[in-house]
Amino acid sequence: MASTDPAKEDTVANLVVHFEIHASEPQRLIDFYGQLLGWSFTQFGDMPYWSIETGEGAITMDAPGRGINGGLTQRRGPAPERGAPVNGANFVIGIEGSVDEVFAKGLELGASEAVAPEDMQGVGRVGYLLDPDGNVFGLISSLLSDGTDAMAR
Repeated sequence: MASTDPAKEDTVANLVVHFEIHASEPQRLIDFYGQLLGWSFTQFGDMPYWSIETGEGAITMDAPGRGINGGLTQRRGPAPERGAPVNGANFVIGIEGSVDEVFAKGLELGASEAVAPEDMQGVGRVGYLLDPDGNVFGLISSLLSDGTDAMAR
């Protein structure tokens, strides 16, 4: 149902606008994601919570965007066990260029393979890593392994 409020005409309900990563050792994941993806982190006072700026083009409080920003918080329990099914939600990051290159860099920085990169016809190349704390996340690009663009028409 469309909103009848003119102030809300430019918004769409039920979109994901924020994500959170739980960390047993926050600085370890701040370093990991900062080096892997160029994200920047800002701590809220003395709280064990950091906002994540994912880069130019992300949605802000006063402007629409093509991506979202998030937060990193101190984990309140044990990290996920290796090999256990996903408990919660994961996130997928759109990569400009080669998923394989970012995947390999993630492995060098301490991630482990969850699902090896593979081509998905009509979608692109997708792979999943476990960050150094066991959180699963995906990488996706429209570029297939042979360099063609899956989204090109």
